[in-house]
Amino acid sequence: MTLSFFDQFMSPTYLGVPLIALALTLPWVLFPKPSPRWLNNRLLTLQGWFINRFTQQIFQSLSLGGHKWAVLLTSMMLFLITLNILGLLPYTFTPTTQLSLNMAFAVPLWLATVIIGMRNQPTHALGHLLPEGTPTPLIPVLIIIETISLFIRPLALGVRLTANLTAGHLLIQLIATAAFVLLPLMPVVALLTATVLFLLTLLEVAVAMIQAYVFVLLLSLYLQENV
Repeated sequence: MTLSFFDQFMSPTYLGVPLIALALTLPWVLFPKPSPRWLNNRLLTLQGWFINRFTQQIFQSLSLGGHKWAVLLTSMMLFLITLNILGLLPYTFTPTTQLSLNMAFAVPLWLATVIIGMRNQPTHALGHLLPEGTPTPLIPVLIIIETISLFIRPLALGVRLTANLTAGHLLIQLIATAAFVLLPLMPVVALLTATVLFLLTLLEVAVAMIQAYVFVLLLSLYLQENV
């Protein structure tokens, strides 16, 4: 039976039960727990340094009202990085290649930023829909365009994350298949292909981390406009 390259993106099931819930739960088990000792081990120290640097980078431009989101956005960042990197392991499933899951992350968080802006400063929030100094004949057109761009934001968040991870997984599978096919025919070319595969895998690890960072960074920018 010939399998399609896109079969790897199908949600796994066991006895008819979807296993995506297990895939979403596993990353939380892998995170190291805080130690009661005065001195932490290297892993906890590295994790704490990373969280502190990320939090400073994201929230340095936000007001104090936006700092309430620090725990949520930092947790989302760690969760997405772990899901993306675990999905690069062989025989694993990457939940973040599912557009429905990414939209489930993006839409509520984006909607929360919009609701906060409309509740705290409605004039400023609605002012984004119409730039200052707009000619009168262009006002209806610009309001429609800005409204569409506002509602496209969560779709762009979900599609960006899904498309980048899906493209990377497909490239890895295509090059790996080519290396296996060329191995008995042209070993030298197969070795070069395997080298390209190794470099691409390193690139995909970087992409997995960057896409998680971009997802949270854009959410923080949306939050900055509304607090």
